[in-house]
Amino acid sequence: MSDYENMTVAELKELLKEAGLPVSGKKADLISRLQEGADEPAPVEEESSEEEFVEDDFDEDYEDEDWDDEDLVEEHVAKQKPVLSDDLKAALALRAAQKKGTPSFRRTEWFRYKRLSRSGWRKPHGMDNKQRRNYKYRGSLVRIGHGKVKAASGLHPSGFEEVMVHNARDLDQIDAETQAARIGATVGGRKRENIHSRADELGIRVLNRRRER
Repeated sequence: MSDYENMTVAELKELLKEAGLPVSGKKADLISRLQEGADEPAPVEEESSEEEFVEDDFDEDYEDEDWDDEDLVEEHVAKQKPVLSDDLKAALALRAAQKKGTPSFRRTEWFRYKRLSRSGWRKPHGMDNKQRRNYKYRGSLVRIGHGKVKAASGLHPSGFEEVMVHNARDLDQIDAETQAARIGATVGGRKRENIHSRADELGIRVLNRRRER
C-alpha cells in the first residue's frame, strides 16, 4: 500500500490501463482498485485463448446466428443520430457548404486590444469608423446576405435541435429522435453524472458530454 501512496495519479492510471481497469476517480479510488485487482487470481491461459477463439469466429458466424442487438450495444452510445427528412439533410449540407465561404466577423479595433479580440461581434459606430464605411482592410460587416439556410437555422451540425438541461428531470421532455441535450455551464459534477446516466437510459445524446479521464 505504501508504494501506491508514493506514486502520482498519472503513474497509478498507467498501472490501471495495463491491468485493463477503469482509470476514473480520485487517487484513493485508484489505489483501492489496484489493490483489489492485485488480490484477484491471475487469469488462466485457457480462458484467454477461448476469448480469442470467440472473437475470431464472430465475423464468420455473425450472419448465421440470431444475435440480440441489446447484447451488442455498449453501456453508452456517444453518437446517437437524429431522424432527419431528405429536405432537412439537404438543407444541412447546403449550410455547411455556405459556411466555408463565410468571413470571420471581428469587432472594431480587435487587433489593438486583447479584450476586444476575445469579444463577439459588435456593430461599428462613429462617423469616421473605417469598418462602418466598409474599408476592406478593416474586415467584413454582418449583413443579411451572409445568412444561411432558414430550414437548418438553429440546428446543431449533427442535425439535432439543442435543448438546455439543468437536471435529470429536464430530459423527460426531450424527443430523442430529433432533439439533443446540452448541459448548462453552472451544473455541478455530481448532478452532471446523474444527467449522463439518465440520458443513457433514454437514449438521448448529450452534446457537451465530458470524457472520463
